[in-house]
Parts: sequence; C-alpha cells; structure tokens
Amino acid sequence: MMTIPVTAMVITLNEEGNIHTCLQSVAFCEERLVVDSGSTDRTVEIARQLGARVIHNDWPGFGKQKQFGVLQASHDWVLCLDADEWLSDELASNIQRLFTAKMAGKLYQFARRDFFLGRWLKHGGYPEYSPRLFHRDFAQWSDAMVHETVITRETALTCRGDLMHYTAGSLGHAVEKRARYGSMQVKDMYSRGVRPSLGKLLISPLARFVKLYLLRQGFRDGVAGFVLAVISSFFCFYKYAMLYELEFKSKQGKSGRQE
Repeated sequence: MMTIPVTAMVITLNEEGNIHTCLQSVAFCEERLVVDSGSTDRTVEIARQLGARVIHNDWPGFGKQKQFGVLQASHDWVLCLDADEWLSDELASNIQRLFTAKMAGKLYQFARRDFFLGRWLKHGGYPEYSPRLFHRDFAQWSDAMVHETVITRETALTCRGDLMHYTAGSLGHAVEKRARYGSMQVKDMYSRGVRPSLGKLLISPLARFVKLYLLRQGFRDGVAGFVLAVISSFFCFYKYAMLYELEFKSKQGKSGRQE
C-alpha cells in the first residue's frame, strides 16, 4: 500500500466499538495517532494492535484535545477524525491523489454523511462540509469545549468523497449525546459572555427546523429526516433555555452575596 506523509489523528474515550473501522480507513497515512483521555475499555489495546501510536492526555475539551494531538503529530500535514468517523473509499483515494500531485492548498474539507435511525441521510444536514486535513503551520483547532472549529486564514478546498459518521447506536443514545454536548456548549458560551435573549429562544428553534426539514429537504429522508429536524430544533431551544437558567442562577448568587 502506498503511504503518504500525513498523521491521522483521532481523539478517544471508550471507543472500542468504533476505533477499528476509523483507523483502518486511514491505513495509508504514515502515522496514526490516538490521543486517549482515559479509556477503560479496549480502545487503547485495539489501537496499538493496529499499529497506532497512543498517548494519554487528560480531557481539556474537544478543541484543546484536538489541538494537543495536532502538536504531537510527527508530520506537518494532519488528518483529524473523531472515533465514530471513517473515510469512504472514494475520499481515501482522493486524499492519496492529493499527495501524488502538487498540493493546491493548505486546508481541505470533506462532506460528512450521517447514519441515523438505520439509514444514511442524503438530505437535511448533508452535505455538511468540515475541514479536517490541513498543514498545521496554517491552521489550528479552536479552544471551544464542544463544537470546535478550525481557525485559519486559508481558503478550504473540497476533496471529493464522504466522511462517514455513525451518529448514534439508538435514538436514546442520540438524545443523550446531544444533551451532554449541549450542556458543555452552553457553559462554554456563557463563559465567553454570550447571554440569552427571548428572540433567540423563540425564533432560533423554528428557524433550525425550517432549515433542515424544508430548505435542505430533510423531508426526503422520511421519518429519519423528520426526527432529526425535530431533535435539532429542540436542542436549539434547550441551549438558549439553559442560558436563561445560568443567567438566573448567576443573578441569584450575586443577590445572595449582597444580602
């Protein structure tokens, strides 16, 4: 197999059910690096069996953990994946072709396809383009606790092919995951000075539903598309409602100290 001078970097915590598929999809990278934050299952064992380099780092949040991994990479070109993601054959082939020709840019994005309620979604949130392959001298991950982004001045070029994403094993898991991520996001937003407003609480959830289900044609994905749009809309509402709760508790605490 031809290899390319890229470090494929994955962050993990108890991902024994996903890590094998993820790492196998990037076997063409000269280095596969797993940054683990304390798995108690077979994640680390499986990663090492597949030839990955595994390092431990206590959990600082998604953005900081990914940037830590980028800085530990042996190569300047880094391909960043979550453990529940893997490259389609088309995407893997096109990434390899980038390195056999003259690179046209310093940052590449992929279309991510979600698996939800037993089917691969073709509409709604798809394609959601996500920059994942970059030269670390020209890009870095943000410090966000969750919903981290790549910070760069470069224009993201698109590499054809899908980044496959196994959203959740069940509807309950999907809801629990969104609730957990939502709580982290709200704390992060509040710490950055974001405050609630009635307008966002009322309008943003509806706008989210309309965007996913109507404008981006999530209705063409059947029941799965409708459920995903509803869940996304609800957790948009949940996020702003939690901001109100944090604001109330903060004011209540200040009032109590003054008394």
